[in-house]
Amino acid sequence: QVQLIESGGGLVQAGGSLRLSCTASGRTFSPYAMGWFRQAPGKEREFVAVITWPARRADYADSVKGRFTISRDNAKNTVYLQMNSLKPEDTALYYCAADRSRAELLLGSVDFWGQGTQVTVSS
Repeated sequence: QVQLIESGGGLVQAGGSLRLSCTASGRTFSPYAMGWFRQAPGKEREFVAVITWPARRADYADSVKGRFTISRDNAKNTVYLQMNSLKPEDTALYYCAADRSRAELLLGSVDFWGQGTQVTVSS
């Protein structure tokens, strides 16, 4: 079992930045692809970003490319999501995800989910 704890959400003005963190515990962190999803009110949960290990291959949703950066620190069992140039449409509950398969994670078929951290972007 892997427990994922997100932090770093909050309220920010449009154009601002936030950095989300997700710390894993319970099992070895390294083999897992780690990702972020988000869910806005009244909408389905959607993929945001994923990073693999050891290649550190990163992929992003088109809506966040060039603005968001995903990274990981395996020594700290932590994955980050740096969010810049935030827009009101980025407002959502952001979830951390872990899966042994990058392909499965991209499909949203995820082994482990965090509880989520709220990001609110005001206009």
